[in-house]
Amino acid sequence: MIQDPCALSAQEIADRLNSHLSQGLADQVLREHIQKYGPNEIPQDRPKGKWRILVDQLLNPIIYILSAAALLAFLFSDWLEGVAILVVIIISAAIGFVMELQAVRSLEALRKMGQVMARVVRSGKTEYIGAPELVPGDIILLQPGDVIAADARLVSEENLSLKESALTGESIPVSKKIETLPADTPITDQHNMVFKGTTAITGSGRAIVTATGADTQLGKIQQMGMEAEKEITPLEKKLNQLSKWLIWLTLIFAVLIVITGYIRGKDLLLMIETGVALAVAAIPEGLPIVATVALAQGMLRLAKKKVIIKKLEAVQTLGATNIICTDKTGTLTEDKMNVHTVVLAEASLVNVYHKDSVDLVTVKNSEAFERMILAGILCNNAYPSANGAQGDSIEVALLDFAEHFEYEVSSIREKNPEKIELPFDSDRKFMATAHQNEHGSFVYVKGAFEQLVTVCDRILIDGEIKIFDHKKEWHEKVDQLASQGLRTLAFAYRKVEEIPEKESLAKQLVFLGIIGFIDPAREDVKATIDIYKTAGIKVIMATGDHPKTAQKIAEEVGLLPVDAPTNKVLEGTALKKLKETDETDKKQLLEASVFARVTPEQKLDLITFHQKNNDIVGMIGDGINDVPALKKADIGIAMGIRGTEAAREVADVILKNDKFTAIELAIRQGRVVFQNIRQFVVYLLSCNLAEILAVGVAALANLPTPLLPLQILFINLVTDVFPALALGLGKGEDDIMQQPPRNPNEPIMGKGDWYATMLYGLCISLAVLGVVVYAEFVLDVPANIINNMAFLTLVLAQLFNVFNIPKREEPFFNNEVTRNPWVWGALVLSLAITYVAYAIPAVAEALAFIALSFEQLVITVLFATAAVLLAQLIKRLSNLLEHWVKL
Repeated sequence: MIQDPCALSAQEIADRLNSHLSQGLADQVLREHIQKYGPNEIPQDRPKGKWRILVDQLLNPIIYILSAAALLAFLFSDWLEGVAILVVIIISAAIGFVMELQAVRSLEALRKMGQVMARVVRSGKTEYIGAPELVPGDIILLQPGDVIAADARLVSEENLSLKESALTGESIPVSKKIETLPADTPITDQHNMVFKGTTAITGSGRAIVTATGADTQLGKIQQMGMEAEKEITPLEKKLNQLSKWLIWLTLIFAVLIVITGYIRGKDLLLMIETGVALAVAAIPEGLPIVATVALAQGMLRLAKKKVIIKKLEAVQTLGATNIICTDKTGTLTEDKMNVHTVVLAEASLVNVYHKDSVDLVTVKNSEAFERMILAGILCNNAYPSANGAQGDSIEVALLDFAEHFEYEVSSIREKNPEKIELPFDSDRKFMATAHQNEHGSFVYVKGAFEQLVTVCDRILIDGEIKIFDHKKEWHEKVDQLASQGLRTLAFAYRKVEEIPEKESLAKQLVFLGIIGFIDPAREDVKATIDIYKTAGIKVIMATGDHPKTAQKIAEEVGLLPVDAPTNKVLEGTALKKLKETDETDKKQLLEASVFARVTPEQKLDLITFHQKNNDIVGMIGDGINDVPALKKADIGIAMGIRGTEAAREVADVILKNDKFTAIELAIRQGRVVFQNIRQFVVYLLSCNLAEILAVGVAALANLPTPLLPLQILFINLVTDVFPALALGLGKGEDDIMQQPPRNPNEPIMGKGDWYATMLYGLCISLAVLGVVVYAEFVLDVPANIINNMAFLTLVLAQLFNVFNIPKREEPFFNNEVTRNPWVWGALVLSLAITYVAYAIPAVAEALAFIALSFEQLVITVLFATAAVLLAQLIKRLSNLLEHWVKL
């Protein structure tokens, strides 16, 4: 491939590639290049296959523990228990598989249909070929609307401009020229090159291909994205930590029971079997199912809001996010130029579409304003269509501006037919047209102020044409608009007796004024950023655009205060030497909210920097230049409509409606999911702890066995799972977006959660052991009745345990749990399943169930109720004590 093609002339490149600038590649050379360079395709990560998706569901720490439990059950010939645990594993994996496969299919549906085509000259003949067939040395022809299929050096151009925002982040179309540039010219300034993945907007051109496939700028960026290491999700980290705790706790309990029992003279084999039973009791079999369903529910809720989640864990990662990095163009802005400021000699109009003041009246009644509108309509090659005006974004903005003030574009053009046009070029930097109507002939000109002002000797002020002798003041006005991040365009006209020659159009003009354009901020973005601030989430803009433009948009959306100091906007070069930064530089980088002139490598550095600072980083992007950052981020978010295929491929989340506000909904849902996971983990572990304590203490104290192994499994898979599922489907607290983000290092189970788990587990186990002791020494009933009374007490106490889950500050009868209809449904369903298990003889026999008297049932209810009352009493007393201490 050609190195630094921008520094070589087109002829030099043609000579090196054995091509011809007018005839293209000869057939023999073409065959050699096809053999040498291969297809014009970029290597990509293969999409996940079904088997890979399925295997990923099994690579879960809790699944490892369940697999070990199943293996132990089979080793001790407990076939029913082993099979039951395997069923749990299969159900959990199936739910995750179906949900992730659905996301993959949704992504496939979003892929662009059809193949990019290129118009190429070969052996002197013009032909259309598929983009993969291009090779270095090919001569390609460019027209408006063409998607550039390879990197190429311009041979010739006529008013050619390209939209390169997908590659560079720049929102303004880039005018092209053919002059040779220095070898070290940045990509954003290589105006004699066209790059793969960008789009021709205006004009036409001819270029010689210099790089294809992985050697293109797009290919290098995508390769960088493939090499970027994806961070393990916060949920996976937390589940790994929780699993380690569970493994150690399980081993400790089991070994302790075996050793203690053996020391007390009990049969070793019996104690080993009891230890295994306790190990099974300690493992929350329902955890993977409940966690998967909670994540899937969040995924489905977001899908209804046009947010596609490609992997279940991404839902929770969104909720943990405390940094949102976003590009500017099309995400925070509309990705279209709009008129922002109109400056005439007699008045100025700022924020054209939003202001209603005396300035508006003054401007609208000005003759200069009307002439400017006419110039914007007539000296303009954009054209109306069913889908809105088409053409250069600035010219489209002028037509939209005219229509906003109720000027009929088609009618005006019909009444003022164009007689001659002097097209815009990069040297002249203005465009001129001549028109004729019933009032005479007129010339209208628009272009760069610096060039246009040199051919203006008069100015229109308050309807009068006067000598233009204060040009310095206008230079200052233009500089002021440019300092605000606006792109400026100047307008002029003159009335003529007859249509002049083309080269004489732009002479002795009457200056009208200037218009400042900007890619405006989306109207709904500011409110969303305010929500992020309240939620403790920092938004960082990283754009390839000019610092002043970035600052202007940042001020409009609320990222920066109005008229913020210029040092609040850092350029991408500040990220080059992160390893060498001192504490002052590091603090400045951490506090910065706006980065301009950022390259894809620097976006990657920015995300890595924040991740090393222990932040959970979300990245929003749509362009090719965003691919590495999207992949590196903890959560990559791509636009579904406007986003490039490369961006959608590597992202974790896709916004089908391209709305920045949808991220707020996703973060809210992610926080709810984590809160729900924490709640049902506390619920499940406290229930399992109660089983361990009840069985262990009863074994050590020579009390009748309160639970048999299959009864433990029945509770864990039925009466535990459904209330836990109900907690996982909760809508979350109303003020969840007013709470600060969690510490990324915070585990699923904090100290308070472990205390709560031990409290609830202890209260339930006391109720179960209490009913065993009461039935043994007071009622003096057989062991099988004691077992059933203990079993039912445990079932009821665990079902009632769901009401212990709300925060202690919340009232007992009106909280998130009691308002959750799924909880009440789960309680009814669990009781119904328990009743059916008693009613079916075969099931009752397998579980050693027998009928209890009414008195015995009442006793079980009383002991179960006592468990929740004791837990609530301790919670309320501790809350009251804490309140007194604070006072």
